[in-house]
Amino acid sequence: MSQTTKRALAASLKKLLIHKPLSKITITDITEDCEVNRHTFYYHFQDIYDLIDWIYETEMEKVIADNKTYETWADGVQALFEYALNNKTFILNTYHSLSRKDLMRFLNQTTYQFLIDVVNEQAQGMKVDQKHKEFIANFYKHAFVGLALEWIEGNMKLDPNDIIQDLTTLIEGDFHKALLRFEER
Repeated sequence: MSQTTKRALAASLKKLLIHKPLSKITITDITEDCEVNRHTFYYHFQDIYDLIDWIYETEMEKVIADNKTYETWADGVQALFEYALNNKTFILNTYHSLSRKDLMRFLNQTTYQFLIDVVNEQAQGMKVDQKHKEFIANFYKHAFVGLALEWIEGNMKLDPNDIIQDLTTLIEGDFHKALLRFEER
């Protein structure tokens, strides 16, 4: 029941964002749209920004859940772009609000987590210090998130398939090459 209520509150926020900016949406707007009382909202979330955190945390994890390997990392990036396009109003409103930091934090966390999984997979059988694996994942995270934020700032007009194709061309095999450079001998 609790997850159902949270999802309903999230859906109401997204629906309201179609008609007005985040800065103009109140908890009362959300609860009235969702047909619950304010107490129900506050039982689940501290404020609207907490709801936004929850949306990003739950939805982005689902988006890339099955794409955390070297063979599927591009599919994970594709899924994130598709998520952004399917939630364009939500993403753009978040990006142009006080929640921008939340969007950036979740992009960084989500991207890092799936990249460190890829790096760890590629490092199997190699003797590479964890700090170097983390460095590689962070390096690529900054590139991926930077490209995503630039795309969002451009109102998501560029075709994400072109971005993903360029990324794939640029870094194919580079995870392994970077690990080899850091491998202890």
